[in-house]
Amino acid sequence: MLNSEQMRAARGMLRWSQSDLAEASDVSVETIKRLEKMDGPLTATRVVTVAAIERAFAEAGVEFTNGEAPGLRLNRRPEPG
Repeated sequence: MLNSEQMRAARGMLRWSQSDLAEASDVSVETIKRLEKMDGPLTATRVVTVAAIERAFAEAGVEFTNGEAPGLRLNRRPEPG
């Protein structure tokens, strides 16, 4: 399950603002802000919202790793912006 730390880290790797993520995931900026303030896994929000965010990151090349040490990696270089 995606957590707020992974969300912020993924945005940083992609050099995305909260607005960029909101546009890519079709989730409001206010929702992005709220989720990034949460502690731990994003289980207290709608599954469809988290899925949309994960899909946007996946399409940009971000792969989330879970287990005992959740993290992420970038599978492809983002397009120069």
